[in-house]
Amino acid sequence: MTKPFSLLNELENQDASPAHLKRNKIVSLLKEKFDFENSHLRPPSSKEKGILAKCFGYLAPDQAKELGIYPYFKEIQEIDGCKVIIDKKELISISTNNYLGLAQEPRVIEAARDALEKFGIGCTGSRFLNGTFNLHKRLEREISSFLNREDTIVMSTGFQANQGTISCLLGRRDVAFSDRENHASIYEGCAVAPGKTIRYQHNDMDHLEYCLKKHSDVEGKLILTDTVFSMSGDIANLPVIVKLAKDYGATVMIDEAHGLGVMGEQGKGVANYFNLEDEIDLYMGTFSKSLGSIGGFISSKSKITEYIRHKASAFIFTAALPPASVAGVTEGLDIMISEPERINRLRDNTAFIKRGFFDMGFQVNNNSIPIVPIKIGEEALTLYLNRLLFDDGVFAGVAVSPVVPPLNAMIRTSYTSAHTQEDLEKVLGSFRKLGRKLGIISTE
Repeated sequence: MTKPFSLLNELENQDASPAHLKRNKIVSLLKEKFDFENSHLRPPSSKEKGILAKCFGYLAPDQAKELGIYPYFKEIQEIDGCKVIIDKKELISISTNNYLGLAQEPRVIEAARDALEKFGIGCTGSRFLNGTFNLHKRLEREISSFLNREDTIVMSTGFQANQGTISCLLGRRDVAFSDRENHASIYEGCAVAPGKTIRYQHNDMDHLEYCLKKHSDVEGKLILTDTVFSMSGDIANLPVIVKLAKDYGATVMIDEAHGLGVMGEQGKGVANYFNLEDEIDLYMGTFSKSLGSIGGFISSKSKITEYIRHKASAFIFTAALPPASVAGVTEGLDIMISEPERINRLRDNTAFIKRGFFDMGFQVNNNSIPIVPIKIGEEALTLYLNRLLFDDGVFAGVAVSPVVPPLNAMIRTSYTSAHTQEDLEKVLGSFRKLGRKLGIISTE
């Protein structure tokens, strides 16, 4: 890994400067070395011609790598709970969605191993033809029972569950109303569908009602929302969304990717938390967060799921979820239900880390969602801080534009039931030390 340039040495004589002045100086130095906006958001034109010209003019990753601040595609060599080995260095990971610590749970691994030995490494076909095993049907029954839904479809990824479902339901004369911060898979589904999509301002129920009222003459209306937003950690205002859906005759589809295993009784999600399960028409979930694997599902009334089974291209034209993954998820779901202490520990860890960041001067959401974005602002400063955190033994995620709006870059942190208080104190200590050095937070 390239050693990053040192800004702190250049600022040794300004340690006594107010935090905002030190920060501004660091940002100026960073921008001299890495013009994020012009290299990433508006890549320079290339001498190359044709459709691939943009690829040869895109230099931002190379520039970031040369400076040692490129944060993506780190090669993880080992994992032990919330600890990872990268470049032969042990780090505390706060970049994982393994909320309940089930990805490395021995009983989950054993179940996956048994399925692997019995069925092999893959299904070698679509669920539609030769890829439906008894493992898939058992998991579908268990999810339906757990969520009190009539039926469930297990799909190969959460992305495909959203894309496939939305694209086959949103007809040419229909309109979808989608929160601006919804996951990309929702917008991909909308883009593929022949219907129209209206984006309403994030969690803005007045704007949603305005949009619904404007299209009140449309018969087919679909409100789409994440229940927990993956970047901000915000919780959707589901009670008002449900009320508006009733008032304007709309169908509601929710994405519980980050709600399942985190909110509600036994981790049933945000709809359960608000006691609105019966008001939700389509419940989408994923296996790649709390259940520690990969895959996704749609739960709804049996007539709706039967339609999706026969119409969703993303489901029909892809290989089925591998047996080991299905068996592991089934075991993980059973553990989640039978061991509520995992969810309780996750909530305790979330409360502890949020209190620590709040006391430090960072703005955090006052909820029990283990997604804790640390908003920095300038993209280059965020990338630099992330590299310093890595050097200090903390492996975090980074979100920069266009994933978030320009100058709203963040260190995206997330926490699990596997983190110990010692781990969390180490994370807080690193943010405190480096935040002060970079003028992000006050030394007072």
